[in-house]
Parts: sequence; C-alpha cells; structure tokens
Amino acid sequence: MSARLAGKVAIVLGAGGQDNMGQAIARRFATEGARVVVAGRNAAVLDTLADEIGGVTALCDACKRASVEALAQTAITSFGRIDIAVDCTGRNFARPFLETTGEDLAALFELQFRAPFQFLQVMVEAMVHGGAIIRISSAAGTILLDDYAAYRGTKAAMDQVARSVADEFGARGIRVNSISPGAVRTPMTEAVWAYPGAVAAFARTSPLGRTATVDEIAAAALFLAEDECFMTGENLHVSGGLMLRGNPSKAQVLAAMDGARRG
Repeated sequence: MSARLAGKVAIVLGAGGQDNMGQAIARRFATEGARVVVAGRNAAVLDTLADEIGGVTALCDACKRASVEALAQTAITSFGRIDIAVDCTGRNFARPFLETTGEDLAALFELQFRAPFQFLQVMVEAMVHGGAIIRISSAAGTILLDDYAAYRGTKAAMDQVARSVADEFGARGIRVNSISPGAVRTPMTEAVWAYPGAVAAFARTSPLGRTATVDEIAAAALFLAEDECFMTGENLHVSGGLMLRGNPSKAQVLAAMDGARRG
C-alpha cells in the first residue's frame, strides 16, 4: 500500500506538548511518507519527536511573524518546498464573562487570532506550488460552552478568516480547512481529565458515547492534507456527533464531578 503523503513536505506548528494533537498529526504524516518540520517552543520535546519520525525541529514563537517566517524558511531550506501547513496552537481559557479582563482578551487575541492570521499569511506566501493549510479550531467555536465566551469568539473569528483565505487563494491551488474537535485528552485539557465525572459528562453528550482521541484528529488532518481531498473553506467537526446535542452545561459538569466524588 502506497504512502498517502509520499513526497510531501509538512509543517506542524504546536507540536511541543507531549502527545498533543500536533505530535499525533506529525507522527501520522511521517508514517504516510511526508517529510515533517515540527515546530513550537519546547526544544527538547521537539527534538525527541523529530528524531522519532525522521523530521526536522524548528523553534517558533507563533505570536512573532518573523519567527513564523523563519519556520517557513527552515522547511524550504531543509526540503525545498512546503506542501502542507498545520497550526495546532492555542490555549484553554475559561472564565465567566463578567470576570474576563482586558488583559485576558489581549493575550487571547494575540495567540488565537493575530498569531494564526499571520501563520496563514506566511504559509500562503510560501506555498508557491499550492498545498493544504489546516488549522485546529474547536467545536466550542460553533456550539455553546459555559465560561468560554472569549475563547469561542477568537476561534469563531478565525474560522471565518480561514474561509476567506480559502476563497481568495483557491485559484492558486491552496486549500484551507479547519478541524473542530470536541473534548480531547491533551496536555491543554489535562485538568479536565483529572475529574472522571467531568469527562463522563462530555462523553454522554456524544452520540458515539465517548470523547475523541488525538489519533482520530490526526486521521482527519491526513484526509484534509491529501491531494484527493476536494474540500476547501470547510470546518470539519471531529467530535463524535457533538453538534447533534451540544456540550454539557456547567451545572451538568459540576453535578457529574460531585457524583463521582460521592461515588
């Protein structure tokens, strides 16, 4: 069976967290024949991953355009081109609406709007042969989740930016799509997984009865990265049908946690 990404060069930004979505995507791409540049801010973790998959490490601060430009240049210098670019950066930010400060908004805007906006700009400029750009969004950008107004706003805004870029640059052979996971166990959500009752509350909202894995997100990214994928400007929800029911409310999550403690 032929490798599905044979001959492709991929950048995966946000692969510096142990066993996070970025790492799962980088591993899957490498398994399918891609040459992968893994990027982020944790040099030791990135170097280990690069050694494992035969890739290249690039330290990158996603909030600095010059750093993202250097990332693109690393891929071109190392492998001659960029065919696939994946942005897995972000942070979990939950705070009641009236308690969210201007400083909170500025920090979240920087990481979850300005940085991915610039990533798209840099990658579009660098993809002279066309290619696939994939960004990790969130189901919370579409469906309600208590205390996530600021987080939801930045994710939803970038969903619309991605659609605009897909429309503008499709004629150059550049496809831009988003993936919106529901609850997934990653370093970013580890605090949630410390409470089995909370995880169970999210699992019950899925028609498939469980939360997704990072490998399932990586499988979706592989589909979007392939030349055979005739999709652009789409937001692919990989959440086990969460869109059919919605996230649990804060009260439901707290009740499930309390029930587990009483257990």
